[in-house]
Amino acid sequence: MNFLAHIYLSGSNEPLMVGNFIGDFVKGNQLNDFESEITRGVNLHRAIDEYTDQHAVVSKSKDKLREKYRHYSGVIVDIYYDHFLAKNWSDYHKTDLLTFTSQFYTSINSYNNILPKGAKYMLPYMMENNWLYNYSKVEGINRALGGMSRRTKFDSKMDEAVVDLRAHYDEFEEEFKDFFVDLQSFVAQWLNAN
Repeated sequence: MNFLAHIYLSGSNEPLMVGNFIGDFVKGNQLNDFESEITRGVNLHRAIDEYTDQHAVVSKSKDKLREKYRHYSGVIVDIYYDHFLAKNWSDYHKTDLLTFTSQFYTSINSYNNILPKGAKYMLPYMMENNWLYNYSKVEGINRALGGMSRRTKFDSKMDEAVVDLRAHYDEFEEEFKDFFVDLQSFVAQWLNAN
């Protein structure tokens, strides 16, 4: 899953959300640099990623993309799934998406002094273009994938992935919905156990 899903799955626990948001930017023993609830959020992020990577429905989505995009197919599916979460936001959250994203940016900025370098660098761009809100539009996904394609070392072709999204739109949306029910249950169990 991508940023929006990680934030959403943290519920109203702000330090957990911070950890879940920065999970990809925390390496090795940096985990010891944070308070316990932020560390728990990083661990939740990692658990979500591991669960997602092993889920049969996600594999089905990736299979549609694997021949063309190879190991980038998982990254692309993460972005697609954030699109469907954003598009169907009112099915999952009582606060509208624009308000939710504004509240998130305010919250995360209050933790700016502890954010890893990569997150600190990315956050102003995310806020300026409100990536999280714009995930709700296919054009926003196209911009996100184009930006990611420019930052990869190899020719990822991610800038072309919106064509595949449109070609299999209904299938990807159904797969997201099927998977997300399972993911929400997994996160609830993980939070109870950890």
